[in-house]
Amino acid sequence: MNTIADRVDDRLYKRIINAWAMYDWANSAFATTIMAAVLPVFYSKVAAATIHPDPERARVLASSAWGYTNTIAMLIIAFSAPILGALADHSGAKKKFLGTFAGLGILATAFLYFISTGDWLAASFLYILGRVGFAGGNIFYDSLLPHIAKPEDIDYVSAKGYAFGYLGGGLLLALNLAWIMKPHLFGFPNAEMATRASFLSVAVWWALFSIPLFRYVPEPPHVLEPGESTVHPVKAAFQRLRNTFSEIRRYTELFKFLIAFWLYNDGIGTIITMATIYGAEIGIGETDLIGSLLLVQFLGVPFAFAFGWLGKRIGAKRAILLALGVYTLIAIGGYFMRVGWHFWALAVLVATVQGGAQALSRSLYGVMTPKAKSAEFFGFYNVSSKFAGIVGPALFAFIGSMAGSSRLSILALVLFFIAGGLLLTRVDVAKGIQAARAEDAALGLAEA
Repeated sequence: MNTIADRVDDRLYKRIINAWAMYDWANSAFATTIMAAVLPVFYSKVAAATIHPDPERARVLASSAWGYTNTIAMLIIAFSAPILGALADHSGAKKKFLGTFAGLGILATAFLYFISTGDWLAASFLYILGRVGFAGGNIFYDSLLPHIAKPEDIDYVSAKGYAFGYLGGGLLLALNLAWIMKPHLFGFPNAEMATRASFLSVAVWWALFSIPLFRYVPEPPHVLEPGESTVHPVKAAFQRLRNTFSEIRRYTELFKFLIAFWLYNDGIGTIITMATIYGAEIGIGETDLIGSLLLVQFLGVPFAFAFGWLGKRIGAKRAILLALGVYTLIAIGGYFMRVGWHFWALAVLVATVQGGAQALSRSLYGVMTPKAKSAEFFGFYNVSSKFAGIVGPALFAFIGSMAGSSRLSILALVLFFIAGGLLLTRVDVAKGIQAARAEDAALGLAEA
């Protein structure tokens, strides 16, 4: 018996898939309003407005502080992710861990409502907690994918999650943007109060639309490795980690993919988290910044599905390489960006590849992952992105603070896309799938 789908009828299978995808709808509000669009601008113009007496210098320092804030958040989750994944596999409690981290993210996001002028340290602290909750929850959310999706559906289901995320995050962002642009129309005294209310709305949205997953998605079967302790889960977690490190040579192709993903996803993640505050720094208007990111959300829906289709036609690896070529052009274009329409144009390019690159990376990793170790291995998947993600924002912040501008910072991201793409070309996907199936067969989870 290979997946949960083998034990349910088609109607229940569709409900499980849709309930799983709804979590992407729920938590993507954090990715759009908090990570990408509204909070970075609020951080630069309000929370960090007093970070330096010179307004121009204050904007550069705010960008750097935002970069270091993201670095700290990803450092925390990078160190904790593999242990958390191993614990979840051992205890058979993926949904419980998902709920715990989602709860942390929801509470931290709600408390952002109280941030005002000069509170940049408090804003950074709450954002770090929210980002840890968001990323930690995604470890366990992603780890459910190989269990709930049929092997032939995994690219489509992964892309569907991202498409739901784009739509859900985009809808709330559109409402938040309306609040900020026309605060009096919605009963807010000013744009700052509307912005703070938007943070609270993300917490409510995240909590409400997470319910279907916890209600309808079953907890996957619990499979202990031979000789694994059933009494001490922490001991078993470290035992699993030790075994994974000792066995990593058996998953050579998976390991090569992780390093490639590490590199190119660092560039993608840095663009997501730093684009808006970079735009604010160089003088792009708030309406252009948030409006163009809203466009990304809605354009991202059809393009996420298109990349799911493209992955089936030409293979996930080739489709990812195509996306990395586009990202290279985006980073070069960012260096020359001067006016609002430039930001809009680059946003359109981002929309064409962002969801597809991430969805196909997740599904490509999923097909090379042994199912009995899904949470543990998806922990490593998230670790690879988070450890790598430490470098991108930190490099962005360092170059910006040294050069007095972040233009060279955005150009430096080209290196991540080129290096990651070159390594990805060396990954033998068929060999990686064969290794994962051999492990499943040894544990009695092979396909019939």
